[in-house]
Amino acid sequence: MTADLTLEAQSRCFGGWVAYYSHLSQCCRAPMRFSVFVPPQAQFDRVPVLYYLSGLTCTPENFTLKAGAQRYAAELGIVLVAPDTSPRHTGIPGEERDWDLGSGAGFYVDATADPWQQHYQMYSYVVEELPQVIAAHFPVKTDRQGIFGHSMGGHGALVCALRNGDRYRSVSALAAIAAPMGTAWGEKAFGAYLGNDREKWRDYDASQLVKRYRFNGTILLDQGTEDEFYQQQRLQPEVFEQACQSVGQPVQLRLQPGYDHSYFMVATFMEDHIRHHAAVLCAG
Repeated sequence: MTADLTLEAQSRCFGGWVAYYSHLSQCCRAPMRFSVFVPPQAQFDRVPVLYYLSGLTCTPENFTLKAGAQRYAAELGIVLVAPDTSPRHTGIPGEERDWDLGSGAGFYVDATADPWQQHYQMYSYVVEELPQVIAAHFPVKTDRQGIFGHSMGGHGALVCALRNGDRYRSVSALAAIAAPMGTAWGEKAFGAYLGNDREKWRDYDASQLVKRYRFNGTILLDQGTEDEFYQQQRLQPEVFEQACQSVGQPVQLRLQPGYDHSYFMVATFMEDHIRHHAAVLCAG
């Protein structure tokens, strides 16, 4: 059964519409929110859809207000969808305590450990439930889906695409947590959500997954050299690049001099990423 949507806000944008919706998620057993940009071309026909996964502490507003993506999506005729980064206000003890665990920090995994497993099912939400909701309510071509994201969301995009090459035709990431098992963020989140068996963690580490799954297309990564988290070895895009090269997976890692981890970096390279996806999603 497809979820009923509650429209929270709507604004005209580049000839199309930006809207925010909420619905009761069956996966997460909690209300979830997302934003949608519907381009003007969708008035006349179904169009491709591109999912964007945000980073730690973010809501659907961050990408929608700061990335400047709607201009390019309107030009190229692509629906943009940006879900929230976790369930909210579930009543789990400590859910609001840390900025990098719990609310705003779902890490796009299906939690298997208590107390998180009842609600924190973000992988299934992104890969299965949300696309079903979008397909039921918006004029999208379900066979032309792409996915990208920033930071924690870049990690999520890489994982979702690698594990579901039959669902996603294109993938890219900005300042991604590209090898989380070797970072403090990954250790904390995976330990809490998945338990202490590190073998289970491999299912959510792109640098491990690329050795098992090949993505049919080039993976685009952008990374700023002045990104504090890059300098602290919390992102490790080179580890992912080396894993790709070891198995012949096409990858383009672009180190961008002077750029940090902020949405100024994201906005700077947003056009490149939208066009990277459009070259695949809108072809033919």
